Amino acid sequence: MEALEEKEEVEQPPEDVISLRISDFLDELELDAEEASVISHETEFDWSTIDTSNLPSSYKTNSRQEKKLLQQADHFLQQYSHLCPDRKPLFIHPLNECGVQKFVSTTVRPTLLPYPDMYYWSGCASFVSNYLIMEPLKCPITPPSSLYSPTTIVKYQRGNCFDFSVLLCSLLVGAGYDAYCVHGYATLEMCSMDQTQEVCPRLKKPPEEPVKEDPNQYKIKYPSEPKSQFELQQKAKEEEEAKPTQEEEREEEVVEEVEKPKRDSLHGLRVHAWVLVLSGKRKVPETFFINPFTGNSHSTKDECFLGIESIWNDKNYWVNMQDCRNGCKDLSFDLSNHFCWEIMFPESNDDSQLPTESPKDSTDDMQEKKKIGSSFEMPLSWVERIKVSCQEYENPFPRGKKVILYDKAKQEKWAAYANRDGLVERLTVYADSDRTEELEVKEWFEHRKDLLYMREVNHQTQLITDHFNPGHPLLLKAHTYTSLEPETGHTVEFYHKARVDGLWKRSETATEMTEYFEEREDLLHKRHIKFGEREQGMEMAGTAEANTRPIVQIREYFHRNPKKPADEDVEERVFKVIDDVIQLTYHLEIYDIIPSKVVFARVIGREKREGEVFLSRENTVKYQPWSSEKHKNMRYLYNLLWELRAEQKDLKQLVRDSEAEMLNILAVRENEEANIKLTVSIYSTAQRDQRIASILEAEERSSQNSLEKKSQQTGEEDESVTQHTATNSTT
Repeated sequence: MEALEEKEEVEQPPEDVISLRISDFLDELELDAEEASVISHETEFDWSTIDTSNLPSSYKTNSRQEKKLLQQADHFLQQYSHLCPDRKPLFIHPLNECGVQKFVSTTVRPTLLPYPDMYYWSGCASFVSNYLIMEPLKCPITPPSSLYSPTTIVKYQRGNCFDFSVLLCSLLVGAGYDAYCVHGYATLEMCSMDQTQEVCPRLKKPPEEPVKEDPNQYKIKYPSEPKSQFELQQKAKEEEEAKPTQEEEREEEVVEEVEKPKRDSLHGLRVHAWVLVLSGKRKVPETFFINPFTGNSHSTKDECFLGIESIWNDKNYWVNMQDCRNGCKDLSFDLSNHFCWEIMFPESNDDSQLPTESPKDSTDDMQEKKKIGSSFEMPLSWVERIKVSCQEYENPFPRGKKVILYDKAKQEKWAAYANRDGLVERLTVYADSDRTEELEVKEWFEHRKDLLYMREVNHQTQLITDHFNPGHPLLLKAHTYTSLEPETGHTVEFYHKARVDGLWKRSETATEMTEYFEEREDLLHKRHIKFGEREQGMEMAGTAEANTRPIVQIREYFHRNPKKPADEDVEERVFKVIDDVIQLTYHLEIYDIIPSKVVFARVIGREKREGEVFLSRENTVKYQPWSSEKHKNMRYLYNLLWELRAEQKDLKQLVRDSEAEMLNILAVRENEEANIKLTVSIYSTAQRDQRIASILEAEERSSQNSLEKKSQQTGEEDESVTQHTATNSTT
């Protein structure tokens, strides 16, 4: 049903005036390639040149049942145009590629392609949107005069919105969905596949969960706090000072409104086709639309869809009898309701709900329609089974890649193995709508041997973050850096469950290193190390032995152990290596304010000897008021200091091991980036054939090289034999 204009415009121009404006309007639709991103400026494809000689006979002729179907459709169309003269003509039996009229329901060919992703609506929609090149309708306010078969559309990889919708509907019905092709009206952006005013789906934030209100309604109402008059005066002054900034914000809003696209003169008249998926089958919880150009799902209340004329699938054809002044928001999609949807071939003997002028004149037509509905059965589709080879499925982009422009963002997609580094998608975020200043770049990879799947580059902070799938030899999960040079600022995340020490994150700079742990038996969750400056003349080398930064301090943090009393459970442990000080801080009880502490310091004036543990009351500071008597004597403190000295020595070695591990990680990552290798799945037929061919070529080269080496060796042996015989003859 035709979507109406806004309520403000009461007077509508006549159709002849609108038709005169169409040519002028189409001349203005010269979009820049960078702004349109989806409309190519290449030469238009000439459909009249396609070869139809090898098509089956069902494409070129109609069977007896199809001819009967066309007659009944013409009869329904005559009734419809007579009883609803204000409605636009229905899209019922356009011409196919052979110039033969075919009913639109028989053009839908249910097919289930043998690929896992094609069993779900998202996979089908993504494949259709990526595989086909969009062609706009020749006249934006009328449906096309032809509708080609899905097999021809797949072969030439291009089509208009109706071709997209019929192909997508065929795949969805084949996958078991209750899907329908929709003939209706949409906005200019939807019809031209212009997404420059939309936010990229990759950048959309998930909806926030609403905060649950406290069910307890009976609360104590406390008296309101007294307000200071001075503070109120200060707030008034601040508001007065903020007025200029508010005016600037208003000016910015005005600029944004100017940047918005102008109102479309053909709003509500632009014809579009999309797919409707009803709830029920395949456990679809809610009815939704699919835009075949983008492959995105939309709510049935989306404002981009302005009205519906008719829908159809491979079984029947329905005409919308509801008012579309508010778009599709108020439409009911209960197809069994004959007051909302007029079915062309009733499945039962229910009367038609088309409006009539006089009951007497329409009784014969109703009886005839009852006979047709009770005896008619939709013929099978005249289209051959849709076939997509493995190579076509794995390389869906006909131009090598796909570029989509969004609001302040650009998305690029490639097929797998199209790039040597495994790049399949890139998202560039810009600071302005003209896309001149880059803020951030995100890249996604596939089939990388180093298991890298995403890379984020922040141009403001110059930080690069690499994300890895599980299974990396170094158990890497993420790596943030500015350069792969050592000690330039690195943050590495690990899959801690695969590590023995439970390390999940490590941050390192030239002067500090911080490690974070999870699920450790000793309840350690953080370790912080401070380094001093290197001595003069000592240069940083690529090995851990030469890279000896002096350790100034090691600080460890522990979680609470409920099995121990808080006065004996260490929360923080500090080893000041250069100052030779060890400090222990214990956890607090609920009623405590000051934590217990133990400090072992070096005695002033006493030289430190290697392996010596010296303890006296001068170098020990202890505050443990609630500890037992055995923890207060000097022998216990001596044993504790002895253990801490041994642990300090082990901690130094752990720090050196961490430094060596970081150097190894950087060396491995530098080697992986210099020699990028891709893995080939055994299920990828095209890539497997290429891999086999490359292996055979390598074997042939190696065999040729071995033969050349053998020939050289035999030649050298012959020369040595001749020289030996010559020397013997001279002697």
